[in-house]
Parts: sequence; C-alpha cells; structure tokens
Amino acid sequence: MAEFTLTGFRVVHQVATAGSFTRAAEMLGYTQSGVSRQVAAMEAAAGAPIFDRTRRGVALTPAGQVLVRRAAEVLADVAATELELAGLRDRLAGRLTIGAYPTAAMALVPRAMAQVTSGHPGLAVLLEEAATPALLRRLRTGRLDMAVIGVGHGLPDYDLSELRQTTVLQGDLLVVVPDTHRFAGHAGITVPDLAQEHWIAGDGAAGEPQFGAWPTLSDPHIAHTARSWSTRLSLVAAGLGITVIPDLALPALPTGVRAVAVTDTYWPGRATVAVTRPHPSAQTQAMVTALQNQAARLQEPPEDA
Repeated sequence: MAEFTLTGFRVVHQVATAGSFTRAAEMLGYTQSGVSRQVAAMEAAAGAPIFDRTRRGVALTPAGQVLVRRAAEVLADVAATELELAGLRDRLAGRLTIGAYPTAAMALVPRAMAQVTSGHPGLAVLLEEAATPALLRRLRTGRLDMAVIGVGHGLPDYDLSELRQTTVLQGDLLVVVPDTHRFAGHAGITVPDLAQEHWIAGDGAAGEPQFGAWPTLSDPHIAHTARSWSTRLSLVAAGLGITVIPDLALPALPTGVRAVAVTDTYWPGRATVAVTRPHPSAQTQAMVTALQNQAARLQEPPEDA
C-alpha cells in the first residue's frame, strides 16, 4: 500500500509553491522525472490526483489543496523537531537575558543576538531595553545575564564594583542633518560650523546616555526635545533641526537624513561596555564575543568609501 513520505511532502509543497514540475526540480536539485515519481507516489497514497496540468503550469485539485496544507504543517513540525534536537546537542542551549540602553538596542545588540542564535539554535536570547541604572539593578539581582551600557563623558559614574566589564566599542559622535541641509554633502565639519544650528535634543530618563546638542558647543539653540530616537530623527528629516548620534546607531538611520563627521579634539568620547557578574556563563561569553564582532563590523568603512 502506498504511503505518504516526508520527501513526498517536500516535493508536493515545492511544486505547489513553484507552480511547475520543472522549477520545483531546479529548486530541489532533483531531476524532473524524480519529481514526477514523488508526485505519483503521493497521489497513489492520497487516492486522488494532486495537480491538474495546464498550459501555464499546474493547479491544485481539492485533494491537492488538503495535501499541500498538511505538507506545510508537517514540514514545520519537522523543522521545529530538528531545532529542538540541535538544542539538546548544543552546550549553549537554554536562555540568556540581555539588557541594553536604547542606542545599543537600535542595531548593535539585535545583530549580536542574531549571530549567537544562528550559531546556537537551542539558545533563546531575550532583550530588555531600559536606562542604565535599571539595567544594573536587574543584573545584580539576577534578572539579567548581561547589561550593555554607555560610559564616559557626560554620564554618571556608575557603581560597577564586583561586576565584570568588557569594552565593546569606543564610539564616535556624528551629527545627523536632513538630506537637503548644506552640510549633507560634506565629508566633515568643525564645531564652529555648528554654532547657528537648531538642535533636536534627547529627553530621556536619568542615567540614560542621552544626547543634547554637540557636547562642546557653547550656548546651543535647542529647538525640540524628544525621548525616542525615531522621533528625533523624524524631526531632523522634516527639516526642523539637526541632532547628535553615536556611530553604533548609523545602521538604523532612516531615509531623508545624512550623518556627518565632526572634528573636535575636545570631545573625549564614550564607550559601550558589556557588564556581567564576575563569573559569566558560556552563553554570556558567547554574547560578549558577538557584540565585539558586530561592533567591529559597524565601524568598517562602506565598500564604496
């Protein structure tokens, strides 16, 4: 008696998706006759035709619609089973909770999470976004495995005693201007160039690595304040002012704005730091490494530079 097979489900699903036996064979790396044999076997198991052949390709019969719907469910279950089994074999399985300040959560941390989870499918990585004081409290009480924070000029002197620190990124600041701004085509500008600009400043919780106008600029004109980066950048794109952004957030810039470097020997900079308890787990160590890898990629010059 003919039976349904996993290979048959894959072939039928691919034929339905591709719309023809020929394209399905190309996608699966099979011969067309091999695809035809698998479909014939599945039709024998179903006791009814699965596809109607037409000049434009193939169309599903009522039996085919049922079979393709079930095939999608079966293939999803198989993929989930493979993922779960991979997790049992992977010593970096389990759960990791990472907290990050908002700027790091824009691009750096999600990319590091993707790197770790793609290499360790049995590891679930969860992200919490909060101000640094809250992150450090959660880390000390065990609610977080790692906190990604900003340290340096203009920020509080956080109590990091008995915690392990790893520098992820020594960051630069840039200004973000509308595409139509006179600075948009410049490779770089100086602090005096910024003297007459209207600024979009951050308005966040105490302890966040917040940005106002350029940090060494005297008497800046603050035109607007906003808590979220998306709002600040939308105000810039609308031509209502310019803002400061750290380089680790550059991949998250929307259309309509341009980042411009500023030459300023008086700006000492800030760093992004991964903070853990004194003896981090192997899972946490893997995340620290991923953060450093992704930070290095963020600082690579564009290919057309």
